[in-house]
Amino acid sequence: MSTLNIFVAGLSLVCATACGSAQAALKVLACEPEWAALTQELGGDLVDVSSATTALQDPHQIQAKPSLIARVRNANLIVCTGAELEIGWLPALLQQAGNSKVQVGQPGNFAAADFVRKLDVPTQLDRSQGDVHAAGNPHIQTDPRNIAAVAVALTARLRLVDAGHAAQYSERYAQFDKRWQQSMARWAVLAAPLKGTSVVSQHNGFVYLYEWLGLKEVAVLEPKPGVEPTASHLQQVLATVKATPARMVIYAAYQDPRPSDWLSKNANVIAVKVPFTVGGSDGAKDIFSLFDDTLARLNAGLVSK
Repeated sequence: MSTLNIFVAGLSLVCATACGSAQAALKVLACEPEWAALTQELGGDLVDVSSATTALQDPHQIQAKPSLIARVRNANLIVCTGAELEIGWLPALLQQAGNSKVQVGQPGNFAAADFVRKLDVPTQLDRSQGDVHAAGNPHIQTDPRNIAAVAVALTARLRLVDAGHAAQYSERYAQFDKRWQQSMARWAVLAAPLKGTSVVSQHNGFVYLYEWLGLKEVAVLEPKPGVEPTASHLQQVLATVKATPARMVIYAAYQDPRPSDWLSKNANVIAVKVPFTVGGSDGAKDIFSLFDDTLARLNAGLVSK
């Protein structure tokens, strides 16, 4: 074989290997940025991950656009919160995409909330009470203990749907878990000053965060979950805060800050914007820095006047 032929053959082999590796990447569509970030941590180069939403979008209210339908159609795995968080848009995407692999009940459909203990599970379901979820509060990503539990289940699911790389997923999980446990120990120290602090929430989206940190919610700006506060309700909250003082009012990056700013001005409390998910602030660049930044912002609110 001539030198030229050897070179061409070698080049073809390299290309075939590289192309094969690219094609072999598991296509994952995450419904929210936190699950995209977690999947990337657990999958590395084995996965091709995208998120259906951003940190500046309300995950309850997303349009089932053709571009999202195409991404569901091409996915090997979808990773969502579940617990009805995506009830307004995900079923339509699944139906229109026609991808049998990612339908509910199939291995390619993963709901993170199935693997954690839910809070705020209603004893009586009444839709007149606002955006109430039958399975409980779906905003599980604000507690790092929930992330740890989901990581175990998601690793098992990755191993199932991409069995050829099962060992690599297990190895990456072990590395992730070691870093996560170390981070949780560090976060526990940073969180200690926050325990027992009274707060107001703009939306009923922080119950897991509050349970983790030991914060006490004294009022919610929304009269019902997902319902914008009226002037009369804001006055009621103001009266509550005057009777039961709070140190800060907390809202998510995707929310309109005006109700929190109003209470901040009228009740002389600090308004604190938390990232809520990966990408919700410049500091929350990945699943680890999400909690670093959240704690930094809450601690800053604690000492502000």
